[in-house]
Amino acid sequence: MVKRVLMVAFHFPPVVGSSGVQRTLKFSTYLLDHGWEPTVLTVSPWAYRNTRDDQLAEIPDGVRVIRTWALDSARHLSFRGSYPSILAQPDVWCSWWLSAVPIGLAHLRRSKTDLIWSTYPFPTAHLVAATIQRFSKLPWVADFRDMMVEDDYPTDPRVRKNYSTIEAATVSRAARVVVTAPRTKAIYAGRYANESSNKWAVIRNGYDEENFRNAQSLVSSARKGPIRLVHSGLLYPSERDPTCFFEALSELQDEGSIDASRLEVTLRATGHDAHHAQLIERYGISALVKLKPGIGYDEALAEMLSVDGLLIFQASNCNHQIPAKLYEYFRAGRPVLALTDPAGDTAQTLLEAGLSSIASLDSKASIKSLLMQFIQSIENDTALSVDCEMAAQYSRRNQTAELAKLFNEVVSRS
Repeated sequence: MVKRVLMVAFHFPPVVGSSGVQRTLKFSTYLLDHGWEPTVLTVSPWAYRNTRDDQLAEIPDGVRVIRTWALDSARHLSFRGSYPSILAQPDVWCSWWLSAVPIGLAHLRRSKTDLIWSTYPFPTAHLVAATIQRFSKLPWVADFRDMMVEDDYPTDPRVRKNYSTIEAATVSRAARVVVTAPRTKAIYAGRYANESSNKWAVIRNGYDEENFRNAQSLVSSARKGPIRLVHSGLLYPSERDPTCFFEALSELQDEGSIDASRLEVTLRATGHDAHHAQLIERYGISALVKLKPGIGYDEALAEMLSVDGLLIFQASNCNHQIPAKLYEYFRAGRPVLALTDPAGDTAQTLLEAGLSSIASLDSKASIKSLLMQFIQSIENDTALSVDCEMAAQYSRRNQTAELAKLFNEVVSRS
């Protein structure tokens, strides 16, 4: 018998700029294969800052999408660039609660639903789900992905208090809490030691084979020229700070070890181009490093398939996180140069996949040495990549199968 789930998610096509888009889109797509009929409760497209229509066609006919209004306090409610902080608690999308809750409850009255699922990174999504759950009494699975509250985040005391309250209430009331990395699970299990160990589950991010199949048709023929390395996606100035990488490039360039005829680095859709452009100018590496704008999702995957190597940046304060793009890198089958703490979950996942080109993000000397080894291995055709069988365990289909199994367990117990 088909079961139904209400999926509360802020990020859903046509929004761009968050890996959460792929998580919700692919979960909703492949849950249909496991006897679950999803309805996605999300925001109206006009509410998003950045949109692209390329993935709208991927929403299956069997997935109902309910879009409700939401205001971005920073854009829609500001006067001369400022707005009352109360209008952004717990986040700038708090107004979504006002429309999503009544419309979500109306949907439940019209359609038999077995489960509620909600996903971070905006706390308002969990508030919407919590309110709907309070009135409906349905079991609730909360997808935290990464941690809501960390030692140094949020920095604003008021925001931190709100986040902590929402996090604790969500953990208390949700039947299960899902995260994307083993260390995140361990931290939460320690923070909420009174909760059952069965409360926590790890369901990783992944890649989608259908998207890669589409992307393959966009890959151009073999190209000549310098070795191309690409980082695809957000490059935060703190958690993914490329400064030591830029310093290493600058010194190798000054030493004559590399130049634009040997190496080209593309930073695609960093989200912080102005900041990185200043660093690139400061270190005199504009001939080596290019900042390029965002492109369609399939086009981005095609770029991963066609370059010589792929870059990961992850600071040690994110040892309990794994960038979602890592699994797409695995499927692309290209060598990966990872600048991350060798003791973190990202490094551990790389090592389990057979990749060992890892150097600490904050060690210029280690990066210099590793980068030259990496370049030479590509030139000698000895660079390692992940085989298809290893990558397949991280497919979105496989991760959704784990989610469906968890849903079934929760419903059977309730």
